[in-house]
Amino acid sequence: MRRNYRIITQPAVIIIPMIDIMLFLLVFFMISSISMIQANAIRVNLPAGASAENDMKPHTVMITVTEKGDVLYEQETKKSVDFEEKIRAKVKEDPDAVFVIRGDRKAPYENIAYALDTLKEAGVEHISISVDKQ
Repeated sequence: MRRNYRIITQPAVIIIPMIDIMLFLLVFFMISSISMIQANAIRVNLPAGASAENDMKPHTVMITVTEKGDVLYEQETKKSVDFEEKIRAKVKEDPDAVFVIRGDRKAPYENIAYALDTLKEAGVEHISISVDKQ
């Protein structure tokens, strides 16, 4: 069997499958990052305020008071039994942490006062109350 050495085949780089894979990865990471942001906060109907500012400090701890009156620490979805201990541990770990109370419009004022009182008793120095812009 004779071989024809005059025919030279060039290797072909097929780039279309690589573009498809990169596009898929881009869409995957975009969708996953959006879902992480939405899962970060518990939905509450905040009261409106004229002087509301969107100011997030790096050491922010969210305390949420739901419409039913449950006081939740960070992203918890059930009422925290050891609420005071978690706050004290966070204050020992980071004394400059800013605690933000996010109270629903229809939340009992008694529960918001309980959260505020617990933060003060734990020695928290920086407390804010979250509201929506009007």
